Amino acid sequence: MEKRYIGIDLNEKYAMVSYYRKGMKEPGTLSMVAGSEVYQIPLCMAKKRGDKQWRYGEEAKKCARAGDAFYVDGLLKKSLAGESVESEGEIYDASELFFRFLKKLIGLPFKSVGELWPDKLAIVTETMHLEQRKLFGIFAEWCHFPLEQLLLFDYRESFYYYALNQQTELCARDVALYYYTQTKLLCWILNHDKRTIPQVATIEEGSYEPMQADRDLEFAAIVENSLSGRLISSVYLIGDGFDGNWMKRSLRAVCCGRRAFLGKNLFSKGACYAAFVKAGQKDWPYLYMGDNELKANVCLKVKEKGETVYLTLLNAGENWYQAYGECEVILCGSHTVDIWFRQPKGVDSLIRSVELSGMPKRPDRTTRLRIAAKPESVDTFRITIRDLGFGEIVKATEQIWEDTFQI
Repeated sequence: MEKRYIGIDLNEKYAMVSYYRKGMKEPGTLSMVAGSEVYQIPLCMAKKRGDKQWRYGEEAKKCARAGDAFYVDGLLKKSLAGESVESEGEIYDASELFFRFLKKLIGLPFKSVGELWPDKLAIVTETMHLEQRKLFGIFAEWCHFPLEQLLLFDYRESFYYYALNQQTELCARDVALYYYTQTKLLCWILNHDKRTIPQVATIEEGSYEPMQADRDLEFAAIVENSLSGRLISSVYLIGDGFDGNWMKRSLRAVCCGRRAFLGKNLFSKGACYAAFVKAGQKDWPYLYMGDNELKANVCLKVKEKGETVYLTLLNAGENWYQAYGECEVILCGSHTVDIWFRQPKGVDSLIRSVELSGMPKRPDRTTRLRIAAKPESVDTFRITIRDLGFGEIVKATEQIWEDTFQI
């Protein structure tokens, strides 16, 4: 069966839904008005009085305007706050209404072929903090969607996947994105180091106060300053702040020797590309290093078939919220386990040791250990080691050693 992928961009007011499957030139984005590019779906639900059916998006707003419906907006914010709402004597958790809204969105792209759940679902928000991750995890359980098929990203990582899935000439050098809303203006510049394998990608951020007087003049100055001395292949202008026909001089500054694109659905499309890549459908020569990504590989040095190799428990570039690794090894030599922290760039390694104090004396190679690594933050790791014995020859003590390392 053909693989299907959905990307959803969520903020406090709107959602946007993109979809992708192999063979499509690029992800498509759902428009709620046929033949238009009205991609923003209001993040709200409504129920007509005396009716049990919940409506969402623009239909919910129409019900509210008609004055005969119970209306709830700000569903993401209310869900994170644990709020409840009451309608006709019934109490509803805001999170339950939010989950109903999300389920509606997921069912839209492939409704015509009778498919509800995609092979991968990627949700992006501006920051994707821990509380949001917990909420989306509860959503997956609520609708029986496999957690391993749910991907969670912030806008910056979605930009990374979008930019590096474009034609080579658009990402041969650095790529810039300006994200402009009523409250903020951010500049992200994506760099990928072609000297490393994989190519390590990083994003630099610049933050600016919202423009007040002559936006065209002020933005032109920001562009000239932030891109000065940089080799930029392409520039993306994203957000409601760019609405209206106010860009004249600033547009010339943006387009000076580089391609420029204006739109609103980059993040939902980037989520689709991320799902496609994460599903192993495309060779991906890049490694993203964002604020929430591990900066080092966490390894053991082991003997395998007579050769010394590094056994990786955690990979650099994994999101620390979701990363976990474990393995089983047979102990040889001293009662010490060395943990290697190896950076993707460079040859330097940091070694930390866990002493197996109290380990019973046994013949060499008759102790099996289960070693697990779990990040507690982007630079702090908890290592757990359990004594499993050696089958019927050596009984396990189930003794556990734990240590935490900060690098």
